[in-house]
Amino acid sequence: MSATSTEAPAGGLRERKKAQLHDALLDTALRLFHEHGYQATTTEEIAARVGVSQRTFFRYFPSKEDILLEALEGVDRHLFDALRERPGEEPPLLALRNALSDQWDRVERTSMLLRGGAAKLMKQNPELMAAHMRYCHVRQKKLAAVVAERVGVDPVADPRPDLVAAVFYAAVNTGVGAWVAADADFDDLPRTCLAQLDLLPEVLDDDWSASD
Repeated sequence: MSATSTEAPAGGLRERKKAQLHDALLDTALRLFHEHGYQATTTEEIAARVGVSQRTFFRYFPSKEDILLEALEGVDRHLFDALRERPGEEPPLLALRNALSDQWDRVERTSMLLRGGAAKLMKQNPELMAAHMRYCHVRQKKLAAVVAERVGVDPVADPRPDLVAAVFYAAVNTGVGAWVAADADFDDLPRTCLAQLDLLPEVLDDDWSASD
């Protein structure tokens, strides 16, 4: 009878090491992008900082562009998880607004600074605009699916979840644009986005006449 081993399976250890290397490449690349600029940072430099070959880098990320897209995906996953946890009685747009606030409160600040800042890098580099637009379409569809799941409707047959997602991201993107233009501190980003979301009831109201 063989002794029971307490060691982790080799496959599990390999997967953890791969995940650690993946995160190291992602975070190192984002730091270099923020410090030296997206265009000025090379894949060779990223790989060297982590202590791996350029070939290894390309096994994890086909391009620098993919680093930014994956960073944005990670931020979105936190948002989707936070939305699923909001009380069911909250209307969709209010739940999204509160989920965004919850997301910023719970995520480790350094990680959010790096990964959330990918949106700013996208907006600052015109050559990334096409990739950013494609990603925005995908993220809207993913959010619409979560909204539909939450309220119990079919996201294909019912256009409302997609419209909610479009309105939400329009407000958030307006906030990000204002934050980039102001060159403000990172902690101002959530406040700027939440301020735009808080304007939605007024914006969607039929009566825009000036109050006395």
